[in-house]
Amino acid sequence: MSKPTKLFEPYQLGPITLSNRLVMAPLTRNRAVAGLLPSPLAIEYYGQRATAGLLVTEASQISQQGQGYQDTPGIYSKEQVAGWRKVTERVHARGGRIFIQLWHVGRISHTSLQHDDGAPVAPSAIRAKGKTFVRGTFADVSEPRALTLEEIPGIVESFRRGAANALEAGFDGVEIHGANGYLLDQFAKDGSNKRTDAYGGSIENRARLMLEVAKAVTAEMGAERTGIRISPVTPANDISDSNPQPLFDYIVDHLNAQKLVYIHVIEGATGGPRDIAPFDYGSLRKRFKGAYIANNGYDYELANQVLAADAADLIAFGKPFLANPDLVERLKRGAPLNVPDKATFYGGGAKGYTDYPVLGEALDAAQ
Repeated sequence: MSKPTKLFEPYQLGPITLSNRLVMAPLTRNRAVAGLLPSPLAIEYYGQRATAGLLVTEASQISQQGQGYQDTPGIYSKEQVAGWRKVTERVHARGGRIFIQLWHVGRISHTSLQHDDGAPVAPSAIRAKGKTFVRGTFADVSEPRALTLEEIPGIVESFRRGAANALEAGFDGVEIHGANGYLLDQFAKDGSNKRTDAYGGSIENRARLMLEVAKAVTAEMGAERTGIRISPVTPANDISDSNPQPLFDYIVDHLNAQKLVYIHVIEGATGGPRDIAPFDYGSLRKRFKGAYIANNGYDYELANQVLAADAADLIAFGKPFLANPDLVERLKRGAPLNVPDKATFYGGGAKGYTDYPVLGEALDAAQ
């Protein structure tokens, strides 16, 4: 058995009591069914992992325009809301708490996913160097077009509507996806935003869309049930900024003023090195009065170290939760972890999704 640690202590997240400080990070699995609904398997998948203090769902697009990969679920149709309600009911029946991640991919998309094979949208008409997964294969992302000023209120409204739908679906809250080179991150960072209007140029202008979305979502959901994910220095999806520290200090100051319940911070390169670029995450921690969720490459030891130093309130785990539905129990016991099967990460059925053994099953299989 492991020693008592802060990791397993309850945490008060706004009005919600979390049973521990482990967060299941959003993990794209590309298993949505017709109508881009979460599959029936998703009900069991999230239910299996309900012992996490907080589950954050896979990123879910707020509109058809917001989709960038095949078979990712949406949160914009009545049918999708009904599908997600089955997930939240299962998680709540098992004592869990669950937020949905609201997503617009921006330029990280393909014409085949867009209405009438149209171009994906972006702050500026700059094609990202990268690929997406469509029609069962990897393809270069398509050339985007720049959003007009007149279209931007519609983007904000789509996020607001996504939050309203999340409430209807029974989620405990929402996480705005402002990270990993998707639309809000594209606007914030000067490598992808070359606009000369009210949404480009200065830090204040580039941060505007992210902050407008946060305001609209919190008005719908309540700030105490709204979090946001950011990734100050990740190069994911060909994103970059020439000076990220003042940009994200500014963003977090204004998210703090809006009283969001948490910031979910990817420290370093998403799924890669934590030290890819210098950045003072402690500065964000000091500026934000809500919860700080630390993410990227955390294991049991690093999580305990960071919590003990009060450098974070909650710790997000990704791949470990993917392969270990009972991750909380395994860490408590100091038990070995299942190894993730990379071949089943994206797309497919139950294999590598709902069939990872829990501790008792693993012991039975070994006997």
